[in-house]
Amino acid sequence: MTSDESSAGSQSESLSFDLDLPHSPEKVWRALTDPELLADWLLPVIDFKLEPGAAFTLHSQPQPGWDGIVHCRVIEIDEHRKLTYAWIVGDIDTVLTFTLTPTGSGTQLSIRHSGFRPDQKQNLAGACYGWKMMSGKLVDLLARVL
Repeated sequence: MTSDESSAGSQSESLSFDLDLPHSPEKVWRALTDPELLADWLLPVIDFKLEPGAAFTLHSQPQPGWDGIVHCRVIEIDEHRKLTYAWIVGDIDTVLTFTLTPTGSGTQLSIRHSGFRPDQKQNLAGACYGWKMMSGKLVDLLARVL
């Protein structure tokens, strides 16, 4: 797993992780799009529809300064290849992209979370921590369930 932040002088910053998974793109796609499976590794999802423009929410435990809700909207779907959606927490309006690339041994899953403003470094660091944790849960789920 790797993490890359963009240069300090850019207008927005992002983080990226690549996971080499010993599972087919179809199985990884299912983990990214099945609401029951999303709840297992990411967060419980409400009103998820796999169609462009569809709005849905992810729910976590509320914390000081955050109601625990992530507001999302599907931006792009390329089945078994790419899924992009808006990821909005309070005034933090970012974009999350999952890219699936078949490999000889399974799938390379690239997770890119972009659009953090330079003044949101703490939020970017929190997202980095969160994606490392969630990525581990995804790996465990794929090994256990799919």
